[in-house]
Amino acid sequence: MVYKRLRDLREDRDWTQQNVADFLFINRRTYSAYENGVNAMSPEILVKLSDIYDTSIDYLLEVTDVKEPYPRKTKRSSSL
Repeated sequence: MVYKRLRDLREDRDWTQQNVADFLFINRRTYSAYENGVNAMSPEILVKLSDIYDTSIDYLLEVTDVKEPYPRKTKRSSSL
């Protein structure tokens, strides 16, 4: 599966593959392999990408067309 949305989101920000790879602390070839669907992305990489692009993992994986990220969990107080 080619992750067209990853490329589109990256290009919308005028970032290179190297820029994103640097954010993820990986090399550019590894990121390119993710973007082109050659390598599968780990859950950790997907979470980081959704944070970088401020969107949901479902949007990155084309499960939904809604770009907005899901609301973050609020931490419960430990007053129990």
